[in-house]
Amino acid sequence: MTGAGTVAGHGRVLGVDLGSRRIGVAVCDAGQRVATPIVAVTRREGVAGHRRALDELAELAAEHEAVGAVVGLPRSLSGALGVAAQATLAEVDALRAVLALPVETVDERFTTASAAAALRSGGLKARDRRAVIDASAAAVILQSWLDARVRSAP
Repeated sequence: MTGAGTVAGHGRVLGVDLGSRRIGVAVCDAGQRVATPIVAVTRREGVAGHRRALDELAELAAEHEAVGAVVGLPRSLSGALGVAAQATLAEVDALRAVLALPVETVDERFTTASAAAALRSGGLKARDRRAVIDASAAAVILQSWLDARVRSAP
């Protein structure tokens, strides 16, 4: 886990999967035990579209009374920060400014694959999975963050 403004305390936290076409969003319960997928925000072209997506995330944070956010960081298989991770970190900075909440990053390697496998094993057809995969990946990201907090608690 990395990031300026460590998410602390209890309350709802957003999980965010910054995809190139959609941004998956999940939220955890106030007790910070279970992550639930809620929506995928569609990205639009250009600066105005980028700003609109950030505004939608801010609206979701306010609606769910979030105390922070956790964003998946797409590290390479070796763990290095490649081009995609650098782009994500730049977007995390913009998200911090819009949310005015602590935002952490967490390694998201294999989260989309993990979410897809879970949806597939749940019997969801391929066309139906496409509609929920991004939010489900955000839930996997958030759940891994929640589970890591439990493991590291004294």
